[in-house]
Amino acid sequence: MDLPPKIRAFVAIRLSADIDRALAGLIDELRIPGDGISWSRAANLHLTLRFLGPAVDSNLVAPLAQSLRAVSQHSAPFVVFARGIGGFPDLARPRVIWVGLESEALIRLASEVEAAAVRTGFAPERRPFSPHLTLGRVKSLKGWARLRATLEAAWERDFGSSRIDSMALYESRLSPQGSIYREIERFGFAAAG
Repeated sequence: MDLPPKIRAFVAIRLSADIDRALAGLIDELRIPGDGISWSRAANLHLTLRFLGPAVDSNLVAPLAQSLRAVSQHSAPFVVFARGIGGFPDLARPRVIWVGLESEALIRLASEVEAAAVRTGFAPERRPFSPHLTLGRVKSLKGWARLRATLEAAWERDFGSSRIDSMALYESRLSPQGSIYREIERFGFAAAG
């Protein structure tokens, strides 16, 4: 792997193109010029299983990839349901707008990825895993009352389901146009036995 000495990196899954399109449509519904929200691009929608850090030592990437390969070998494909809209910490004063993801298998996978990261030398994650897709990051609450009412009206909306059969290790580069993700390695799940 040809990597710089330090990288911003994370482990993630991507959902189906159908869900990406549904969420891109939702973002188009919600977006208002000058709304103070940095909306996610459909191409960047992903569920982060484990953020590894903003300056990961590249020497840890190969051993982590080996651990992730082992996790993928005993993981079977599973289904994730995308439904519900919310905000972190809440919709009164959010920093993040999200769509929820539901799957017991997803929770188990995130736990195994966390264990693999810790075995490789990463510090344990302090926050509990919260399965979601980030739709936008709130920079300003200007015009928030109208948007909040729209979000609350759609808080139980269903965006469909997606079969998950792999995860990937990504490098993230920050740019003025937003984050640019490069897949370092993809880990396919073993077929269900």
